[in-house]
Amino acid sequence: MQNGRVVAYASRQLKPHERNYPTHDLELAAVIFALKIWRYYLYGMKFDIFSDHKSLKNLFIQKDLNLRQRRLVENMEDYDFDLQYHPGKANVVVDALSRKPRGVLAVLVFED
Repeated sequence: MQNGRVVAYASRQLKPHERNYPTHDLELAAVIFALKIWRYYLYGMKFDIFSDHKSLKNLFIQKDLNLRQRRLVENMEDYDFDLQYHPGKANVVVDALSRKPRGVLAVLVFED
């Protein structure tokens, strides 16, 4: 976000092995995905990461992490960031975009 507005979006499908990941590992993998895409802009800068997954914030102070979590956390140690919790209920726009459409959307354009 810049001045309260989103600068860019990115998405991808889960790989077959990632479908078995628990939710907190998927959230962490999503952060790593974003850091890899925008590393040229973020490396050496102070920035904020907003997540709607509260346990992700506690992941960095846990002592017992599995190997996958340790590897992902080590990838994040090169960056200077603050991880902030943003409740999902307050994030209405992104929540609406992530839902499957129930019907067909039609756009009508009238020209004179």
